[in-house]
Amino acid sequence: MSEKLWGGRFSKTTDKMVNDFQQSISFDKRMYREDIAGSIAHATMLAECGIISEKDRNDIVNGLKRILTQIENGQFDFSMELEDIHMNIEKRLTDAIGEAGGRLHTARSRNDQVALDTHMYVRRETVDVMRLIRDMQQALLDVAKKNQDTIMPGYTHMQRAQPILFSHHLMAYFSMFARDYERFLGVYKRADIMPLGAGALAGTTFPIDRTSVAKQLGFGSIYTNSMDAVSDRDYIMEFLSAASILMVHLSRISEETITWCTREFSFIELDDAHCTGSSMMPQKKNPDVSELVRGKTGRVIGHLMAMLTTVKGLPLAYNKDLQEDKEGLFDAIDTVKFSLAVYAEILRGMKVNREVMKRAVTEDFSNATDLADYLAKKGLPFREAHAVSGKAVHYCIEQGKWLEDLSEDEFKALSPLFDKDIKDVIRPETCVKNRNSYGGTSGKQQQMQFTEAEHILDREKQYLLEREEKQISIN
Repeated sequence: MSEKLWGGRFSKTTDKMVNDFQQSISFDKRMYREDIAGSIAHATMLAECGIISEKDRNDIVNGLKRILTQIENGQFDFSMELEDIHMNIEKRLTDAIGEAGGRLHTARSRNDQVALDTHMYVRRETVDVMRLIRDMQQALLDVAKKNQDTIMPGYTHMQRAQPILFSHHLMAYFSMFARDYERFLGVYKRADIMPLGAGALAGTTFPIDRTSVAKQLGFGSIYTNSMDAVSDRDYIMEFLSAASILMVHLSRISEETITWCTREFSFIELDDAHCTGSSMMPQKKNPDVSELVRGKTGRVIGHLMAMLTTVKGLPLAYNKDLQEDKEGLFDAIDTVKFSLAVYAEILRGMKVNREVMKRAVTEDFSNATDLADYLAKKGLPFREAHAVSGKAVHYCIEQGKWLEDLSEDEFKALSPLFDKDIKDVIRPETCVKNRNSYGGTSGKQQQMQFTEAEHILDREKQYLLEREEKQISIN
């Protein structure tokens, strides 16, 4: 006869190969706190509803708390034979307190139990990710403020396009991460739905109080359909989608960091603490961390694709396929949290080579648009002004000059509309200052962006405080 907790119907033990294949304890043991908190809430509710005695409830709760201490002190041996975190804890509890432990699973299935644990885990980890996103935004804002007068080339097609402030470039990433934060707020909302009480798929015959469990565990709402409750993995797909977009943003800033610290650019220098050397070439200082973040983006996107593919053909309600939701989720969480934490430190530790950036915008034609704008403001149709500016660039290339090197006579030869103020108009500082449209790169607009960023950070902090109050502690 099977020794499994579910083995009453079976006359044989599970084949070892099958047992090894279907076990999840090797990775889902990280949800032990959620499992214990959920079981304490469930036992408390069962006693409130008169389904188990107060004594059984007390024995269960005290036993679970002892198991929590054992796990956190490294005194709990997890068994692959018992398949998962739920069975491991229940078996240890029953061995410790006897019959009362066997009553814990009344009105509960592993289907709604694992759904509960995963909801709580994703909810908790989402708050941690949001906190790290906010720290990344703070790092971007801090570095931007320190370098608000630093001018650099802005690029399109990886070609120098127009002069911008380095702070403007960084604040573009601030905006990206602000959207990431909002996406994870949505993830939190979908994870904040309580599935326990759905049973295996159809509810239970016991007179349970799902509202009591939801209140104890701080859930904002409860699933209204039991089949949806045990089969829904939308919140995991949403987490992986939000995580994938976030990693794409981190990959983009990694690519620029890697480019900027090359000898060819030399716009920045990374701190030694965030680089490695070469085993053969002693001169090397490699941006390995940025490269790893860029590389790990692929694995997070892969986890999203795997989850979407797993769920796409599943009939209602629970299927063992859904056990595949966790390994990719856990790895994505670890990857995202590390990437955010390390990147905030990379930004804070890097040195910005202001003079190199400034020199780059004086040795290119990124002020050519300003030349055309000047003529357009004098009344020349922009398309004609564009053509004149293009001819000026062509002339400079032939003469081995930059636009700022041209004399007043040379400008006049290109168009009689040019006046002596043109030299000032095409200075990088003026080009930046004059781009004062809302959201532009001017210093005035930067100050407005900084102010708005502070408001965003304040709102995000408030969101975090509200959600941290709902996190479950086991006393």
